[in-house]
Amino acid sequence: MIQKLQDSRAVLLGAVGIFALGLTTAGYALGDGLRRYKLAEHRTVTVRGVSERNVTADLATWSVNFSHQGTELAPVQQAVDQQAQSVRAFFQRSGFKPQEITDYDVSMSREQPTDRDGEPVGPQKLTVSRSIQLRTNDIARVRAAYARQAELLRDGVELVGSGSNVSFTFTKLNDLKPEMIAEANKNARQSAEQFARDSGVSVGKMKTASQGYFSVGARDGEDCDDCESSGGSSPFQKVRVVTTIDYDLG
Repeated sequence: MIQKLQDSRAVLLGAVGIFALGLTTAGYALGDGLRRYKLAEHRTVTVRGVSERNVTADLATWSVNFSHQGTELAPVQQAVDQQAQSVRAFFQRSGFKPQEITDYDVSMSREQPTDRDGEPVGPQKLTVSRSIQLRTNDIARVRAAYARQAELLRDGVELVGSGSNVSFTFTKLNDLKPEMIAEANKNARQSAEQFARDSGVSVGKMKTASQGYFSVGARDGEDCDDCESSGGSSPFQKVRVVTTIDYDLG
């Protein structure tokens, strides 16, 4: 009887040992599989592709801001009207068409002079401000006229605020976008392949991709990957886009 119990105990212990060994082996295999999965999951490379084009702006917007101050509205308004005529005359003798010249803004403000105690002193001062805008596609003519803008002062135009300023815009960006995006993606792929060759691996499928903003800035200015511009102070501009792509590595 005792011998049978001992034999049964030995068999039971052997079975438990085999089961434990099986669990250990399975656990190792599972852990090794997870490790290999995690390793494969993180075998990726992130690359950036850039595409650039040098362009020339095809639209110029030129705003001239002026004003006059006085104590009575009628003479102040008359002086501002005379300045407006001078601005229009300047643009027209520079070769621009009347339909390219428009009144852009007009405003009036009142200011009451006061003494040290805050009591009113003398009549109110009236200021009438006005803006005239030129909008044209003749970039060369704008540059030539802008170099002569001192004539506005000689003609009695009282420039205020930003005075006289021109913004140049490239309006055909949508025509360039498909080609530039394709080029940026191609450059990103080439960078990934170069990295893979240097590392002794191969490039797999694309995992994620993001396209940066199209930036339009001065041709000789600083690069900006995450900004977008609708105009600048120079007609000679550079369009730039950057794409960021994650590739699997095999």
